Amino acid sequence: MPPLTVGFDLDMTLVDSRPGIAAAFRALTERTGVPVDAEAAVSRLGPPLRTEIARWFPPEQVDEAVRIYRGLYPAYAITPTVPLPGARAALDAVRERGGRVLVVTAKHGRLARLHLDHLGLGVDEVAGDLFAEEKATALRAHGATYYVGDHVADMVAAKAAAVPAIAVATGPCSVDELEAAGAAMVLTDLTGFPAALDGMIRLALTQ
Repeated sequence: MPPLTVGFDLDMTLVDSRPGIAAAFRALTERTGVPVDAEAAVSRLGPPLRTEIARWFPPEQVDEAVRIYRGLYPAYAITPTVPLPGARAALDAVRERGGRVLVVTAKHGRLARLHLDHLGLGVDEVAGDLFAEEKATALRAHGATYYVGDHVADMVAAKAAAVPAIAVATGPCSVDELEAAGAAMVLTDLTGFPAALDGMIRLALTQ
């Protein structure tokens, strides 16, 4: 069995960033005068920021809106964000089993690091600005053994990287959607992750 390296998505997998992201979108509205429904935006976290921005801004303004939003993000989005249940224990579980922790996210890598540092969630590597199949590049490069995420696109990423996907139903996607997208296992939240990881390791050792 290869060395244990577990990749995690960030938003709605490790952290509940909805309050902070909503605050950042409201600040974007105040700065630009373009109305953004912040609650609607945070109900569909997962895809890249540009996808959401393009719902509200005309094409010629998207790049500038992304730049402004990312500039506002540290002041508005970091403090309100909290770890999801079981997140700390999940990272500890990987390390207790001699593994490494990788975060692969659609969020800008610098902003992802701000969240992790603020919350004291220590990880070995962060790969940002990646979505769906794009995440497979980082998963393969870092030798990921498993990938954990809350979105159907995370299941696509794991499949593209040829690693088992462990899903958590803490984001916008239902259990049925996650299973249909290829999840090897779906957990209610990360509190069940340590036991699930042991089960996956045992399964791998018998194959």
